[in-house]
Amino acid sequence: MSAKSVAPGAQQKRFAAYLDRLAQAAGHLDRAIPLKSYCTGLLLPGERKSVEPMAARLCPDNVRQTHQSMHHIVADAPWSDENLLEQVRRYVLPAMQKQGPVVAWVVDDTGFPKKGTHSVGVVRQYCGQVGKQENCRIGVSLSLSTANASLPIAWRLYLPEIWTADKKRRKAAGIPEEIEFRTKPEIALQQIRAAVDRQIPSGPVLADAAYGNDTKFREGISELGLLYVVGIQSSTTVWKPGQAPMPKRKWKGIGRPTSLLRRDRRHKPIPVRELALSLPFSAWQTVVWREGTGKSLRSRFAAVRIRTAHRDYWSSEPRPEECLLIEWPREATEPIKYWLSTLPIGTKLSDLVRLAKQRWIIERDYQELKQELGLGHYEGRGWRGFHHHATLCIAAYGFLVAERSRFSPSARAGRLDLPSPETPRRFFPRGSPDSHGTA
Repeated sequence: MSAKSVAPGAQQKRFAAYLDRLAQAAGHLDRAIPLKSYCTGLLLPGERKSVEPMAARLCPDNVRQTHQSMHHIVADAPWSDENLLEQVRRYVLPAMQKQGPVVAWVVDDTGFPKKGTHSVGVVRQYCGQVGKQENCRIGVSLSLSTANASLPIAWRLYLPEIWTADKKRRKAAGIPEEIEFRTKPEIALQQIRAAVDRQIPSGPVLADAAYGNDTKFREGISELGLLYVVGIQSSTTVWKPGQAPMPKRKWKGIGRPTSLLRRDRRHKPIPVRELALSLPFSAWQTVVWREGTGKSLRSRFAAVRIRTAHRDYWSSEPRPEECLLIEWPREATEPIKYWLSTLPIGTKLSDLVRLAKQRWIIERDYQELKQELGLGHYEGRGWRGFHHHATLCIAAYGFLVAERSRFSPSARAGRLDLPSPETPRRFFPRGSPDSHGTA
């Protein structure tokens, strides 16, 4: 680390240069100041990162005008989220790569509990944040990950069919005409295709069972020339090691020839749970995949070569072999996790486990984006505002990732070398217990 990089004001200069890059991606010059203010507000101390309290922290002598300009840049200004995220990646990724290469592309989603029915994308659905069915909206993301750092590079709201089919709702929320219903795996696959088209440094795709269970999602990844390690449910059916569906029936000269694979009562696939329970004791090995807080993270794993069986009776060729990875901790009564992997034959079990577990890093990203950078604090209802706010949160987070990768592993929102004016003494954001209306 050079003395210049830690000199007083050096971080402010790097941040100013970073904001200049982002402002260029936003287009018009009149967007530069509010965009820079918004990103700065996300990184300053403060529990609430919605527009009004950020405006009060940034410009205590002119809260109303600052609030209006920042609200406009997020809710109304038609700049491109994709272009701005591209600028974020071009700045942050080289810093990440100084600590090591890209090891994976990670697909994930996160939920935002939300009351009412008018905010874009809100329906009653499973919300991971609360662990149950709840009124919420969900964002799908694709992230780049090195061994020690990660960065979201694509972000999109999952829009349920009840929203895509409702013209009145679409108009009120400003949903673009080209947006159609897509499942979460379909959204993720679009993001992956876009990343391939931009020739971003690639790695195996990681995802949980909500995506890995989708056969088309896995096949789409393979068609793009990428490898994957994705979670699946215990009920997923596969052929036992060394087995495959029976070949097509021999044509007897009567009727229409068939080319479809076959199965019967004696020759059929089994759930991965049943296969895991049938493995001998010698198939299981204890693997340490990383150091946790105060102890090494370890568990028992087994890996076998199999073929997946989902509706292969509609195919004329058996699916290629891939690896089934199973986790069964010693203290558990049965296996707890399953993954499918297309990593090359001969990949060490420890390397396979380490990559499967690499998805944990995204949980850390979402935790910081939500708790410190206000990813879930946006109060607007529209499509554009939801995406603009998320993009600027990711941009602010990207600066933290770059600082940690280059200079300061302790860089956090609220702890940067950025000037922070005092909030007006009599200012109370709307919704706070002491609020009496608008600021």
